[in-house]
Amino acid sequence: MHESADEPRALLQAQSLCFARNDEAIFGPLDFSLHAGETVLIEGDNGSGKTTLLKVLSGLLDPTSGDVLLHGAPLTLAKLSHQVALLGHLPGLKLELSALENLRFAIGIGGIRPGITPHMALASVGLEGFEEAPLRTLSAGQRKRVALARLLLVPAALWLLDEPYANLDRSGIDLVNRLLDHHARRGGAALITSHGAYAFTSGTPRRIALKAAA
Repeated sequence: MHESADEPRALLQAQSLCFARNDEAIFGPLDFSLHAGETVLIEGDNGSGKTTLLKVLSGLLDPTSGDVLLHGAPLTLAKLSHQVALLGHLPGLKLELSALENLRFAIGIGGIRPGITPHMALASVGLEGFEEAPLRTLSAGQRKRVALARLLLVPAALWLLDEPYANLDRSGIDLVNRLLDHHARRGGAALITSHGAYAFTSGTPRRIALKAAA
């Protein structure tokens, strides 16, 4: 996939992207782009490689073939902590630390977006009053909200979200949709996987159908 001179440079591009494990194709070849302000939904059956795709796009796995471009340049680990935020099935939080300590740890690695603080981020996801609570004392849904608060803090323009609605009630689902809408409105972009169909704040997102290679 090549962009014309009149098109803005894509935030993320996948070019002939393929991934195989033990010589068995998981997905590909894939060609798509993601621009600022977009929310794109990855669809596919179980085993079609949705989670694997996000790991490849985040740099956690190397593709078997093809390229991933970030702002038109090859993806490198040096760029990831400040430009790409991944929320996987596991929230990547330390259970022995408090919600506030987890967020401070995250910004120590990936920096912080101007105009927000860890306290503000926790309040934005409905966790005001839980700042000092150890993560091990929180419910799965509350831990997911801490992970969402982390997204608000880091300056990454690209969000890669694997099943972000898991472990959330209806209000939590609405929260995710509001965060996606706000992120898009301030020039960010998100690529998400989900087994469910949810009403997005900004209408119906573009969809990428993922199928295992023949």
